[in-house]
Amino acid sequence: MKATEQSPVLGLNIGTSHIVGARNFDQNFQYERQLNAFVTIPHTKMAEGLLKKETIPHAVQGEQILAFGNQAEQFAELFHVEARRPMMHGILNPGEADGLLVIRQIITRLLGRARKPGQTLYFSVPAPAFGVTDDKFTFHETTLRECLRELGYEPKSISEGLAVVYGELGDSNFHRHRHQLRRRMCNVFLAYLSVPGISFSVAKAGDYIDYNSASAIRDFATSVRVEKERGFRFNGFFENKVFHALSVYYDDVIQSLVKAMREAFSNSAHLPKLKQPVPLVLSGGTAMPAGFQDRFEKALRAGDFPIELSEIRTAVDPLHSTAKGTLVAALCEA
Repeated sequence: MKATEQSPVLGLNIGTSHIVGARNFDQNFQYERQLNAFVTIPHTKMAEGLLKKETIPHAVQGEQILAFGNQAEQFAELFHVEARRPMMHGILNPGEADGLLVIRQIITRLLGRARKPGQTLYFSVPAPAFGVTDDKFTFHETTLRECLRELGYEPKSISEGLAVVYGELGDSNFHRHRHQLRRRMCNVFLAYLSVPGISFSVAKAGDYIDYNSASAIRDFATSVRVEKERGFRFNGFFENKVFHALSVYYDDVIQSLVKAMREAFSNSAHLPKLKQPVPLVLSGGTAMPAGFQDRFEKALRAGDFPIELSEIRTAVDPLHSTAKGTLVAALCEA
């Protein structure tokens, strides 16, 4: 029996919005994701029994039931509350004491415990802001590493940017510039032959858009997020007040990101001397609305950019591109 049949090669993207598990079966990549969010409801035996009957992911914590994963937003809308987030700004949320418990539960549901002690598992970690050394990122990575070890894995971290380079750009020898828009932050990454060049983040992305849009129209961010995912697109005019607010803050994120990229690449002493134009790839859930790529490209090309680009395109599978990269990294070692 092949080793991959005994212990499938695994990858894991631990994102603020979703946690995505990736598996390789006979060279076929398979993904499963759960929303990285939860709501609490008072614990009763009846409530716990109903959740079990409906196979809704949950955990009992004292006098509360934590309902987590994909159903969390449905519960939040039902009870008119905000879904709670185990992660904030791309890292563990210090304001959620139960956050790590929820993350562990979701990972266990997606991948289970290690098939054998010390099974390798690559997991994604974000980059800090440009030119900043932040101990909170070290704490985040170390804590997740310990969590995965408790599940029997030998965890190895990979930056979210490099993961997307592995997953999306292997056909071009990794001469790539990658930009990922995630729930809490935008990650920017430049690599040459898979060697990291520049990696940094901008603390504006999907959650910034959702929370500020919700504040502007006096609604819940959870409700705004649900409506956005049901059909928001850039079309230049919005009668829907939610979509109008979303467009305002999307443009704010795009302009902030383009400005940060220009400054970072212009001022970096470590910018690779590239001999040919490189493509820029957009990934992550925030980049998915129809028209986003055109909006971003227009903003980027409105001024000079330090790197010559051959194209700007969206990842084939934006929601799974990071998880795919963690899996590719693991396969390189299998």
